Amino acid sequence: MDNRQVAFALGLAQKAGKVAAGDFAVRSALNGGKAKLMLIASDAAETSRKELEYLAKSAGVNIITGPSRAEIGSAIGKSPRTAVVITDNNFAAMIQKKCHD
Repeated sequence: MDNRQVAFALGLAQKAGKVAAGDFAVRSALNGGKAKLMLIASDAAETSRKELEYLAKSAGVNIITGPSRAEIGSAIGKSPRTAVVITDNNFAAMIQKKCHD
C-alpha cells in the first residue's frame, strides 16, 4: 500500500464531502447504512479497533487497515483520526484499489 496515494484519495473524498470522520460521524454512517468503506489507522488502540470492526462487519462494510492516525487526519485536514468512513462507492473503490496496488 502506498500511503501517499491513499492520503491523496482521502483528501479528494474529503473535498467532495464523502468522508465521515470523528467518532460520532463514523458510528452514524455505519449505523445509518451510508458507509461504503471504513479505513482504520494502523496505530489504532485495540479496543477501538475491535469495536469499530464489529460495527462495520454488522453493517456489511469492508474494512481496510490504513496509514497512521496522524496520516489519516493530515490527509483530510483534521486532527489525528482513528477511523474514517467513505460514503461514496467510487471513492471507496478508488481507495481499495490504491490499497491493493
